[in-house]
Amino acid sequence: MLSVLAELQRELIVANTNDGLASARARGRRPRLTADQAELAQQLYDDREKTVQQIADMFNVPRSTVYGHLDKAKTVPRQPK
Repeated sequence: MLSVLAELQRELIVANTNDGLASARARGRRPRLTADQAELAQQLYDDREKTVQQIADMFNVPRSTVYGHLDKAKTVPRQPK
C-alpha cells in the first residue's frame, strides 16, 4: 500500500516539474540588454570607440552577452593591430 502511495507521489512530482518547465519555456528569457543598450553597444563596437570588454563593463554584463546582442550580419570582425 505504501509503495502505491509513493508511486503516486512520484508521478505527481514529475507532472508538476514538467508543467513548470513548459511554463518557463513559454515565457522565454528576458534579454539582459534593452534595445537601446544593444543599439548603443553596436554603435560603440562599429565605431571602434570601445572594446567588447569595455562595453560589457559599461552595462555590467559578461562579454558573451555583448557578443550575443551584436548584429552578426553587419558586424565586421576586428583585425589585430
